[in-house]
Amino acid sequence: MKIVETTPGLKKIKKGCVLTIGNFDGVHIGHQEILTAAKKAASAKRAELIALTFEPHPVAILFPEKAPGVLTPLELKKHLLAECGVDCLIVLKDSQELLSLSPADFVERFLVRNIQPGAVVEGEDFNFGSGRTGNIHMLRNLGREKGFEVVVVAPKQTRLSIGHAVRVSSTIIRNLLESGKAADAAIALGRPYCLIGRVVPGHGRGRKLGFPTANLEPLRQIIPAEGVYAGRVVIADSEEQICLAEAKIPAVFSIGRLPTYGSSESQLIEAHLLVEDVGGLCGRWLAMDFVHYLRSQQKFNTLQELAKQIAKDCQEARQILRPAKGEKSKDERDYKTGI
Repeated sequence: MKIVETTPGLKKIKKGCVLTIGNFDGVHIGHQEILTAAKKAASAKRAELIALTFEPHPVAILFPEKAPGVLTPLELKKHLLAECGVDCLIVLKDSQELLSLSPADFVERFLVRNIQPGAVVEGEDFNFGSGRTGNIHMLRNLGREKGFEVVVVAPKQTRLSIGHAVRVSSTIIRNLLESGKAADAAIALGRPYCLIGRVVPGHGRGRKLGFPTANLEPLRQIIPAEGVYAGRVVIADSEEQICLAEAKIPAVFSIGRLPTYGSSESQLIEAHLLVEDVGGLCGRWLAMDFVHYLRSQQKFNTLQELAKQIAKDCQEARQILRPAKGEKSKDERDYKTGI
């Protein structure tokens, strides 16, 4: 997938492409529905599929205090969009000047003058231009005037674990994660939620209990609700490598403030890997896939009680993460997992 990050770079894009515009935070199943429709249109026109996204989120420029938490860092977003069949990704750096453009000026300046798409594919709730005053109906009118087709994709709905149907959006997924509903967030994303960062030195408390942990640095991403989770991790030497890695290690995650130790520290993000001999992790990149919420954080009377509960958490996680009967996971091929 080609990446264009400067306005002059837009001149190199082949005219007549199929274009889709959005923040694509999460690249969730709703985004995937739009990208599938756009890929189909591009194939029919024998044209490139171009995605245009913004960095950072527009709200982070206009109202920093109201900026939503990030679901997918840019490097991961690039990888996921490439997997969805995007041929070229345009990353526009958000600025007050860009965000103050009227809908008509945005279409003229970026779409017509630079990209010249043959078709634009969007969801029916698409908004653009200053104050998000442009909508899909305005885009259609501008398309007829400027010579490009507009394809509208219906909203994507999915059914959560409680049987409740929801319209998929990045906001819904953020709310699910902040409520600890990791499994439901995975349904809406089409994959487990992934938290990425560098491993930093910890206090060694887990190792003393017999359950060493990798501690993740504070992140700009959405951090799921405090608690204990079953999940999988990927280890790599760079953020780019970690987005490409496939082999995942089963693990137990803890997000919280160590209530048993009476700690007043800031929130910790820890992963205990259910494998042996993974080598030194400090300074390396770690990606945490949240599969299932196990329990809330709680204070134990003794460290022995805490260690006993962690052992139970590990056993429950092994059961949840066990491959289906007859299925051999990447974990078993690449690591000694004991499950």
